[in-house]
Amino acid sequence: MVELGQVAICHYTGRIVDDGEAGEPFDTTDPELARETGIYHDERDYEPLEIRVGEGAVVPGVERALRELEAEPEELPVETTFRLEPEGAFGEHEEEWVVEFPLEEIDDSPAEGSLETETQVHTDDGKTGWITAVDDDTATVDFNHELAGVPVEIELEVLEVREDPSSGE
Repeated sequence: MVELGQVAICHYTGRIVDDGEAGEPFDTTDPELARETGIYHDERDYEPLEIRVGEGAVVPGVERALRELEAEPEELPVETTFRLEPEGAFGEHEEEWVVEFPLEEIDDSPAEGSLETETQVHTDDGKTGWITAVDDDTATVDFNHELAGVPVEIELEVLEVREDPSSGE
């Protein structure tokens, strides 16, 4: 339905799959659902997403689902729900992306001695990681996406499909 270079305007909800069943949402464009499930953020815009197919700004499985959706433009809006294994979502958890650093190399740590697990850190080259362990001399940082290795279920409501105005067509 959606071709490379087109823009799909969608509402969506992503849920973690646990024991084969879709569970709690990890993200949504529905502000009421976000409030109900405790994932609402005041600074967030809960407008529909503009997904430019082929740009790679969303996980591969979402682009693939949009391209395989069998609906005609006059049938919009159309809803679809699909499960993505880790390789189509946020990737597998890669052990080589879990790295130990000497504590003195972690610049964005709070006051000395108060570095804690689940603290987010950033590298000079723009990578983001989470501290997973701290001992006297080192901190272990996981640079995997927080949902790496996790199957997810995605609910999409495709509202509109249009040509990308920035493509010059």
